[in-house]
Amino acid sequence: MSFIHGYDPDTLREKIDPRQCKERLDEIGEQRSLPALLERVWLLKVLDRLDDALVLSEQSVRLARMAGTRKDLLRARILHASVLQFRGAYAAADHELTTCAAEAEGQGWSAIAAFAYQHRGKTHYEAGDYESARRDFKRALFLRQESGASDDQLESTLLAVDAADRRRARVAS
Repeated sequence: MSFIHGYDPDTLREKIDPRQCKERLDEIGEQRSLPALLERVWLLKVLDRLDDALVLSEQSVRLARMAGTRKDLLRARILHASVLQFRGAYAAADHELTTCAAEAEGQGWSAIAAFAYQHRGKTHYEAGDYESARRDFKRALFLRQESGASDDQLESTLLAVDAADRRRARVAS
């Protein structure tokens, strides 16, 4: 079941039903598996409980480093960076996402690289660097197409490219 009901065309943040997300958070409880931790981090992030999300995202990175695969670690680091982005720590998020994207591309993991570029694009977008955001969204789109991503993922990336274009035009005029 997807908790994302679209994306805000101006902020590019996920549209969610807070009640549904809180119920899911209660369901997961204190489970300690990596998938459960990652889901809890995301739910806390979209519910704007950023301090809790940051603590748990740091735990998930440590757990992935100790007991997960390299792909697990990249996913945990990307999610951690997205929490940093939501907190306004754009430079830290950018740095983490840049290293994750480079590693994923180096390994040929297009879907994970696209995930990193999409989030780095959102980081640039929120920081007001619409040109860099557009470049990252276009790279994410290419990688998502290459990896056979779902129509929903492609659509969210196209929405992001369009939003970056609109903001660039607004700033230029």
